[in-house]
Amino acid sequence: MSDGEKLIPINIEDEMKSAYIDYSMSVIVSRALPDVRDGLKPVHRRVLYGMYDLGVFSNRAHKKSARIVGEVLGKYHPHGDTSVYDAMVRMAQEWSLRYLLVDGQGNFGSIDGDSPAAMRYTEARMKKMSEDIMADIDKETVDFQLNFDDTLEEPTVMPTRIPNLLINGASGIAVGMATNMPPHNLTEVVDGTLAYIDNNDIEIDELMQHIKAPDFPTGGVIYGYEGVREAFKTGRGRIVMRAKTSFEEANGRECIIVSEIPYQVNKAEMIKKTADLINEKRIEGISNIRDESDRSGMRIVYELKRDAVPNVVLNTLYKYTQLQSSFSVNNIALVKGRPQMLNLKDLIHYFVEHRHDVVVRRTKYELRKAEERAHILEGLIIASDNIDEVIALIRASKDGDEARAKLIERFNLSDIQARAIVEMRLRQLTGLEQDKLRAEYEEIMKLIQRLKDLLESKELRMALIKEELVEVKEKYGDARRSTIEYSGGDVSIEDLIADEQVVITISHAGYIKRTNLSEYKTQNRGGVGQKSAGTRDQDFLEHLFVATNHQYLLFFTQKGKCFWMRVYEVPEGSKTSKGRAIQNLINIESDDKVKAFICTQDLKDEDYINSHYVIMATKQGQVKKTPLEQYSRPRQNGINAITIREDDELLEAKLTNGDSQVLVAVKSGKLVRFEEEKTRPMGRTASGVRGITLADENDEVIGMVSVNKEDINDTQLLVVTENGYGKRTKLVDEDGEDVYRITNRGGKGVKTLNITEKTGALISINAVTDEDDLMIINKSGLTIRMEVSDLRVMGRATQGVRLINIKGNDSIAAVTKVMKEEEEETGIDADQEVNNADDVATSDTISETEE
Repeated sequence: MSDGEKLIPINIEDEMKSAYIDYSMSVIVSRALPDVRDGLKPVHRRVLYGMYDLGVFSNRAHKKSARIVGEVLGKYHPHGDTSVYDAMVRMAQEWSLRYLLVDGQGNFGSIDGDSPAAMRYTEARMKKMSEDIMADIDKETVDFQLNFDDTLEEPTVMPTRIPNLLINGASGIAVGMATNMPPHNLTEVVDGTLAYIDNNDIEIDELMQHIKAPDFPTGGVIYGYEGVREAFKTGRGRIVMRAKTSFEEANGRECIIVSEIPYQVNKAEMIKKTADLINEKRIEGISNIRDESDRSGMRIVYELKRDAVPNVVLNTLYKYTQLQSSFSVNNIALVKGRPQMLNLKDLIHYFVEHRHDVVVRRTKYELRKAEERAHILEGLIIASDNIDEVIALIRASKDGDEARAKLIERFNLSDIQARAIVEMRLRQLTGLEQDKLRAEYEEIMKLIQRLKDLLESKELRMALIKEELVEVKEKYGDARRSTIEYSGGDVSIEDLIADEQVVITISHAGYIKRTNLSEYKTQNRGGVGQKSAGTRDQDFLEHLFVATNHQYLLFFTQKGKCFWMRVYEVPEGSKTSKGRAIQNLINIESDDKVKAFICTQDLKDEDYINSHYVIMATKQGQVKKTPLEQYSRPRQNGINAITIREDDELLEAKLTNGDSQVLVAVKSGKLVRFEEEKTRPMGRTASGVRGITLADENDEVIGMVSVNKEDINDTQLLVVTENGYGKRTKLVDEDGEDVYRITNRGGKGVKTLNITEKTGALISINAVTDEDDLMIINKSGLTIRMEVSDLRVMGRATQGVRLINIKGNDSIAAVTKVMKEEEEETGIDADQEVNNADDVATSDTISETEE
């Protein structure tokens, strides 16, 4: 130990404590957390100030990144060059920042995680927005502090006009705490800030009408609103993000197309991990993944196997890959040098407070400068009024100091004024220049008055802040990139979707779409209409009906499952598009298919669901009635609507009001007609009761019709056999006698058509009127259309007439009732009824929906 030194023994525990606390405070305050006022961490602030020093503004040429990094390192930021360059690079990446602060030229990395080129290869300059973050920095608006070696000064905060913390967010890990703040949309943030300035007591719920949710640079979908609400109200919350996807068909296969991915997800990494999961058989149904992204945008294609259901595959991808990821909001920022958890209103409050402080300081500076200039102008005006005397006085002086002293004594001027007069140029003696002096003096006196008014009135200052914010919004405001999906149990989506009337069309092959009612121009009955839906070969529109966006569609499959879809969830299509396969919209098994559907009113309406029933019939003759209430709680993966026994399948499902009659027909030509109340209501899992007794093991049910009591007299039954014979029969004849007598359910039924070898088995039963058409599809694919009114009404036990000629071994595959064709095309008349069109078959607007 050298002379004069002495050892001071200290407790290592105390030393560790104090050293670690010093270190942690240093990390918290001067490294990892942003300042609530300008939203910048020290490194970002220093990068921008270094660029300001160098003069690399948005309207000047780019400068080498290494030059900028060197400037920042040498003057303000004594850390590694990578930390500075990485911070600058991030400020120039459009997938990292919602609003860029640096304009980079060269390779600044990619969303696939490619690293940027070294700083000696890239160039940068400020973005226009960065200039607004530093606007008025030279007007004593913010405090400066000495740099690391006390030779220069740097700003402690930027006098920003931009609410940077809200629009760009921040993330950082300090010691014992971290921050993770999402970016938001500038237009929304400015609107929210203006609303806060107008009313400081505004509630967060009201602010959320302006600032709806975070807005991520990579777009995507915010899935569910609960986390957003939580984050806005408390400063903490978990926001679930999903990729933006769509379905396409290519080479006969369905594809899932991803056009936007969640924020902070590495695209290449995500694709690689997905491929690994497919190879490990964790994800089924994908045959190929292609990244077709290019400079026009992102496009990842997941090609599906032929039997895969897109919706099911997509849900699996959401579950196992980063197509769905979450952003944990943790709004911690420095408030007056201390870390604090902040909610939405706090963030806006501190920004407005800072802005107000900046405006006050700027006004004081401008007032001081204006008063100094006015003082000089007063002296110059005095001099120009006495110019001859002033010139004589100066000429008689031996030097400048003497001249100043004489001027001060003679005209009672200040030293500053006298100095200005002595330094006055000869050209200022011209008459024009003297007029200019007076005009400038008047202008400056007005400015001084304006600045004094500003300092005296908080209202004026706030109005100025609002004005500047509106200017910022006009300059940089843009549309949202992230869409919001208010999913289950959240803000009711009905509040956000107008309950408008739409036209739903379902084709025979199971393609569905929804079209705005306005696309079907209002026409009077019998109008010609316009060209309507395009369908695939041998396909035609089977059902077309008017529904409202808030109604529900219930789909029933042959395995006895029920799936829901809100009308607004049906993909929208133009009148001429073919729509999307129902199979791809619900999570249905690949070997199952939709057999029936029902359109109902609001399933939350207690009276409605308790007064309506669903009646189902299976191939083996079982019928079952279940209250609609049992189907009023939608589930993603569907529910069992009826337990289907082996070798049986669900055939029909109808919505009734509890007071109708049911007719069930079988292949052997018999039909049973019974009152609906003969079937007691059962639970969802029941398999039903016998509706009709089959003639033998080859017999099976071919259809069911339900008829409202008030419609019985007008209803006619149309039955068709496989060899092309058919006939119309009234339910009630002219004398009011029942043609088909009402029996108990479960009986063998009565003859509806005399089945012979010539006619072949019964294959179809429909309730029709003269207004309907028939669409007959042969097994060979031939489709024939005919008018029901061409068939005469006959007795019950007759054989019927030949509807079409069947060639060779061909037979009829299906018969569907569609609405009568008008001259050309389809339109919806003023009473929202359906007028039909060329090539478009539609059902009887499904009478159940009207109930």
